[in-house]
Parts: sequence; structure tokens; C-alpha cells
Amino acid sequence: MDVDLRKLRYFVAVAEELHFGRAAARLHIAQPVLSRQIRAFEHELRAELFVRDRRSTVLTDAGRQLLTDARPLLASAEALRRRVQRAAHGRPTFTIAFMPGLLVTAEARAIGQRHPDLAVNVVRTSFDDQADIVREGRADVSYVRLPVDQRGLRLRPLFTEPRVVVLPTDHRLAGKESVDLAELVGERLLQDPDAVPEWRDLPNRPIDPDPRPRPALNSVEEKLEHVAAYAGTVILPLSTATFYTRPDVVHVPVADLGPNQVCLAWAEDNRSPLVHEFVDLATSPPGDRRQRGSGAPEGLA
Repeated sequence: MDVDLRKLRYFVAVAEELHFGRAAARLHIAQPVLSRQIRAFEHELRAELFVRDRRSTVLTDAGRQLLTDARPLLASAEALRRRVQRAAHGRPTFTIAFMPGLLVTAEARAIGQRHPDLAVNVVRTSFDDQADIVREGRADVSYVRLPVDQRGLRLRPLFTEPRVVVLPTDHRLAGKESVDLAELVGERLLQDPDAVPEWRDLPNRPIDPDPRPRPALNSVEEKLEHVAAYAGTVILPLSTATFYTRPDVVHVPVADLGPNQVCLAWAEDNRSPLVHEFVDLATSPPGDRRQRGSGAPEGLA
């Protein structure tokens, strides 16, 4: 049986909303139409996906499994559509995504010099979308910081760097040469705990020392503003902390926190020769990069 991607999108909308009315509004279709499509999809799959009554809609075990598998499949289909459209319209492009604190200038210039007709773009990502951007085809490669959801991706390790805690300049720990995680147990972490699993898994750590909702912060700049205002702290890779130097915050090494791993990521179903050429370029020593870069200037290494 071939999976109908349209029905799969309908299913994901209902699974995320857990409400047929809201899902129908999100999809811009009538609720009875959505209900019929879901019933037809269940019939095709020979599996019940939802338990629903007048009060609630709940995923079954089969529905939860389908939701897990559906997101990367839909992302792959969207990436395919984007690549085909780019190939069909205008100048070929190559997009490099990167996390804050990472510099990709040398590689971007080098791939552009190898292919003068290629439009090379760069785009900044965040912890939340650094992997999705290549799964969905919005970028060809992405410089990511682990941990990431690796489904549908291929990864090539590049380097590691220390992680530091960022604190207000007058914080009780600000003058120390280094701190341990245990000394931070009473602090409020302003970022997604999954970005710092060692913090998340600390024993005896309060769920949140601040009763107020954790602010939704998407950028490093927003996080640093909240740190400076004494609203909490963040854990950052050293290069990110030094890139965003400001007078009202300091960073202190965390002695028992392992280094951050930086990798190059791309969609496993992306067979573009340019992707594999870029991976080879980005992971080669600077001298080899110049030799294979068709005469790239020495300053690009």
C-alpha cells in the first residue's frame, strides 16, 4: 500500500491538535471532510489511530507510532519539493545553515569559488530548528550542535568545544575560575532542558526555582538579556559566549560538563553531489582545502 501524503498531513494535524475542529481550521477544510479522510486512512492502514468521543481525542499506540514516523517522512517530501523547484527555476543555489558562534565564511567562499554559477546562501538557526532546516530542504547542510534528533539525517563530526555558564556580573559565582553543576542546582535554566541533558538529569534539582512560566526565548540575544536582568542563567558553548560579549554578563567554565560536539548535518535522502563535495571540503585540512578548491586564496583557509 502506498501512503497518501495528503491523508498523512491531515493525520498529523489532528494528532498535534487532538481536536478535529481545530485541526480542520488549521488545514482550512470542513470538519466532516477531515473526519471522513481520517476514517479512510484508518481503513487503508487497517489500524485505529484515535480513540475519540464527544469530550476528547486521544492517540492509540498505532497513532503514536505513526506520528513518530510521519514527521520525518513529510519533511523529506517537502525537501524533495523544494529541491525540484530550485532546480526548475533560475540560478542553482546552495544554502548553509549555522548555529550562533560558528563561522562558515571560509567554506561558503570556497564552494562558491569552485562553482562560479552557484548562488551560495547562509542562514542562522537555533537549537529548535538546526536539524529541521535540512530535513525540510530549507538548507542543504547545517552546522549543528549536539544533541539533535538524528532521524533522517547524516552527521559528520567536526570538533568539540567547552561549555560555560553565563551569569550576571554581580552573581555570587561570577568571579570563580570554574564551577560544578552541583553549584548551579538552585539556578533557573532559561533554555530548553533537552539542550543541556546533564542539567536536566541532575539529582535533587528543583523542577523550577521560579514559579513564573519560563519565557519562550529563541535567540542568544534574548537569553542574554534575561540573564543580565537576573531572570536565570544559560549554558552556552564557549565560542557562542565569547561572540556575544557584553559588559553586564560573564561566562564561567563548568568543570564537570562535557564539551559540546559540533557536526555537519545533511538529509540522508539528499543525493546532491554538491552536498558531498561540501562535506569533503568542510572536513578536510585547510591545506587540502586550498589544493582541491581550484585556487582558492590563502585567506580562505
